[in-house]
Amino acid sequence: MEHLSDRINSLPISATLAMAAKARELKDQGVDVIGLSLGEPDFNTPEFIKAAAIQAIEDNYNSYTPVDGYVELKQAICTKFKRDNNLSYQPNQIVVSTGAKQSIANVAMVLLNPGDEVLLPAPYWVSYSAIATLAEANAIIIPSTIENDFKITPEQLEAAITPKTKLVMFNSPNNPSGTIYTEAEFRALAAVLEKYPDIFILSDEIYEHINYGEKPFSFAAIESMYDRTITVNGVAKAFAMTGWRIGYIGAPQWIAKACNKMQGQITSGANCIAQRATIAALEAPVSAIQYMVDEFEKRRTLIIGLLRQIPGLKVNEPMGAFYVFPDVSYYFGKTIQEHTIKDADDFALFLLEQAHVATVSGVAFGAPDCLRISYAASEAQIKEALGRMAKALQ
Repeated sequence: MEHLSDRINSLPISATLAMAAKARELKDQGVDVIGLSLGEPDFNTPEFIKAAAIQAIEDNYNSYTPVDGYVELKQAICTKFKRDNNLSYQPNQIVVSTGAKQSIANVAMVLLNPGDEVLLPAPYWVSYSAIATLAEANAIIIPSTIENDFKITPEQLEAAITPKTKLVMFNSPNNPSGTIYTEAEFRALAAVLEKYPDIFILSDEIYEHINYGEKPFSFAAIESMYDRTITVNGVAKAFAMTGWRIGYIGAPQWIAKACNKMQGQITSGANCIAQRATIAALEAPVSAIQYMVDEFEKRRTLIIGLLRQIPGLKVNEPMGAFYVFPDVSYYFGKTIQEHTIKDADDFALFLLEQAHVATVSGVAFGAPDCLRISYAASEAQIKEALGRMAKALQ
């Protein structure tokens, strides 16, 4: 370890991937583990997208791609932004990356200097704080609770701002909580940010199509925020394309240009076949993936009902994504089957070892009282998993 850089030694391991690895270890030992830890749709990629990828292979797409993406894909992204988000971007404001995680890392690397502060409304996706750390910035956490549906207030945002604040990361629909900020709530937060013109906003909208009756609102659609907002999206979640690794940003042109420069020295252009498939995904009407959203909604109803039957859990009703994020603090300090549960990490480990159900502790998401449970699993698996959890916690 002493020969490794401070950079890597200060970087935490992704909690979601660590939990998945632990679950795999148990599975390899022959234990029947139900995995509710990964944020990954359990659907196959739609046939029309696979057909576009096969066609691209037949058409001999096999050369290096432009660093910021094929121009046809960037045009499709501009059309999508206009259609779904009422955002006007030109192709020179778009950068396509190897997944939205790279998009976010690019933005952090080109905007942040050592000592800058990044505001993270909690709960936040685990990689935000790690990416801020890599960029030598400081992550400042703004907490929230299940009682207010995991939303921060304008007063909290204002109180967290200092002369060092450079970037705020919003994520709606939210991973891990499933929370969606309304247009009015985002406008109230924007009213605070209007007073601080040197702060930029990253709006991560990767789950936008997975919503249940409350259509997400894009932060950049607020006129005063457009020139300061980087909109991040991708095809992984809504189109069941996690392994295809395509994410993208719409941003002020100078930021897009900087991200292009950064990416040119790290990965260069994203995969050629995946890009051609993404054109098909984005040009299709959103209704083409509604069947997945409908299925997620049924599972959401099922899992909330089952969780509410377990004593001590606080459960709200998330309006998007495919996660529930119950408050499990009732169990902290209790001893169950000779296991003393100190915190959410212990609780998640207890469920894995005793109930053989993999979840993720809320600690890594900046919400130490909570537990992330993904319902991107079949109804039969959800019923079995929640039955095991209820039994273990009796």
